[in-house]
Amino acid sequence: MSIRPILIHPDPRLKKVCAPVAAVDDRMRALLDDMLETMYAAPGVGLAAPQVGMDARALVMDCTEKDSARAPMCMVNPEILWRSDALNEHEEGCLSIPEIYAPITRPASVGVRFTDREGAVREAAFEGLWATCVQHEIDHLDGKLFIDYLGAAKRMLITEKMRKLKRERAKAGTSA
Repeated sequence: MSIRPILIHPDPRLKKVCAPVAAVDDRMRALLDDMLETMYAAPGVGLAAPQVGMDARALVMDCTEKDSARAPMCMVNPEILWRSDALNEHEEGCLSIPEIYAPITRPASVGVRFTDREGAVREAAFEGLWATCVQHEIDHLDGKLFIDYLGAAKRMLITEKMRKLKRERAKAGTSA
């Protein structure tokens, strides 16, 4: 397992719709393991394959409390089957848009079908932070960022902040 660099917005790979994964094989499991290690190290609660530069419909997440035992979930080719009419607003952030947070309203619960790391097709229902996270990460697989839910002016301001951050990191020699 290894920690992979996380792409920072704006990067065209973050706006691309990801290709479906043909099979969950050892290479895919290695990617999922790397993504989990990268997510935990960041630290974050979710990470999608395009955030580490991979064109694959795969995500990882773990929304357990900080002091609780880890409960990592790996999803390949996830699709939302249903969304509740009830809505929740969560303060969202993103590892590809560091230190930026905004309240985003999404369905309070969702049902998702996905392939797990062993290749089995599963379905699961998610509520609260788990529901927000899985929707956020599936958005990544569809080339959508949480800031796309914001107004144009705010989105442009955040994008300019990220460009500045990337320039500063490039000068300092750190990854962007």
